[in-house]
Amino acid sequence: MDRIDLRRMMLISAVLRAALIVYGEWQDAHMEVRYTDVDYLVFSDAADLVANGRSPFERSTYRYSPLLAFLLVPNSVLHRSWGKFLFSIADLFVGFFVDTILKLRGVPENLRLLSVAAWLFNPFTFTIGTRGNCEPLVCAVVLWILICILNGKVFQAAFWYGLVVHFRVYPIIYALPFVLVLNKQITGPSGKPVLQQWDSKQNKSMKNYGKRVGNPSIFFLLWSNITKERVFFGLVSGSIFFLWTGIFFYLYGWDFLNEALLYHLTRTDPRHNFSIYFYHIYLHHQQGFSALQKLISFLPQLMVQLSLIIPFSEDLPFCLFVQTVAFVAFNKVITAQYFVWFFCLLPLILPWSSMKLKWGGLMCTLVWMGSQIHWLMWGYLLEFKGQNVFLQLWLASLMFLAANTWVLLMIIKHHNYSPVFKLSARPNPVVARKLK
Repeated sequence: MDRIDLRRMMLISAVLRAALIVYGEWQDAHMEVRYTDVDYLVFSDAADLVANGRSPFERSTYRYSPLLAFLLVPNSVLHRSWGKFLFSIADLFVGFFVDTILKLRGVPENLRLLSVAAWLFNPFTFTIGTRGNCEPLVCAVVLWILICILNGKVFQAAFWYGLVVHFRVYPIIYALPFVLVLNKQITGPSGKPVLQQWDSKQNKSMKNYGKRVGNPSIFFLLWSNITKERVFFGLVSGSIFFLWTGIFFYLYGWDFLNEALLYHLTRTDPRHNFSIYFYHIYLHHQQGFSALQKLISFLPQLMVQLSLIIPFSEDLPFCLFVQTVAFVAFNKVITAQYFVWFFCLLPLILPWSSMKLKWGGLMCTLVWMGSQIHWLMWGYLLEFKGQNVFLQLWLASLMFLAANTWVLLMIIKHHNYSPVFKLSARPNPVVARKLK
C-alpha cells in the first residue's frame, strides 16, 4: 500500500509538471510575460555553443559549470524543453529521496507521505523546474549524498559531493557537517552504521543538547578524532572536484575559472535583490571594490555557519537545513531560486518538529511570506513604475533578514534533537575531558 500511495503521488506530480511545461510553451508564445526563467535561455544558448564545438562562456552571463551546458545539448537537437523535463525529473527524484531517507530513519508512512507532499506539491518547488531552473538537479544530488552517508557508502558520498560542489559551489558549506558525522558509529552485522529510529515518545530536547556540547570549537571536534573515513571522504571529494575543474580549465582556460568559480566568491551585483548588501553595492558599484571588501561579507556567514555546525552536526539533515537558511539569509545576493536550496531539506526535519501547523507553523509561514510580499511591493514600484524607492527597498531587505532569523529560531526552538546514527556508548576520552 505504501508503494502504491507513493506511486500515485509521484504520478500526479509528474502529470502536473508535464502540464506546466506545455502551458509554459503556450504562455511564452502568446503572452508578453514569459513563463520560462531567463536563466534557462542562458543555459540553452550555452548548450547550443557546446553543440557547435564552441565555449559555453561565449554566452555572456553564463556562470555555471560546463557540465550543465553539456546536459542541455539535447535542447538544440531534440527540443528546447528538454532541460525543463530533465529538471522536473530531478524534482521528482527529490520527492522519492525524501521518502527513502525518512524510511531509513523509521518515520511512519503517514508522516513520510505528508513530508514528501510538502516538496512535491509546494507551488514554489513544482514551478522552479518547469520554468527551467537547474536547482532541482543540485537538490537531488545533495539528498542522494545523504542517502549514501546513511547507508555507510563513504566513497559514493564523497564522489557525488565533489561533483556537486564543482557543479554548484554553494554545497561547500556542507563539508564540515559531512566530515564530522563520519565518526565512530555503531555498525550492524552488515557493516552499515546503525541509524537512530524515529520515536515520538523518546525525542530529546534540543535545549539540553545545546548545553551539553556548546563548548568545544569546531577545530577541536574535527581534529581530536581523525578517522580514516574522514580522511578518505576529504581525499576522494577533493580529487573529484579538482579533476572536473582541471578538465574544464584545460578545455576553456581562465574563462571557465573566472566565470564558473571565482566569480561567485567576489560577486558584486548592483541589481536589487533580497540581500541587505544590495543597496551598499548599488551606491558604490561605480567606484569598484577591492578583493578584501568583496570577501569580507563572508565573515558574518562564516560565524553563523560555525555556530550552527557545532551543536547540530550529529543531527545531519537538520544541520544542513539551518545552515542553508542562514547561508541564504546572509548572502550578498539572494534571489527566489535560492529558497529551493532549503525547501528540499525541510521535509527531512518535519517529523521531528513539535511546532503545530495551526498556530506556530502558520505564524512562521505568514511572517516569511509577508516579508517577501512587502519586499516585492517596493521592488514592483522600482522595477515597473520607475519610482526612487531604493531606501524603502533596502529597509524591506532588513525586514526580510529579520523574518528569516525569527523563523529559523522558531524552528530550532521546536526541533527535537535526533542524531542520525547510534553512537558508541564509550565516548572519545579526549572529547570527554574537554566537555567537562
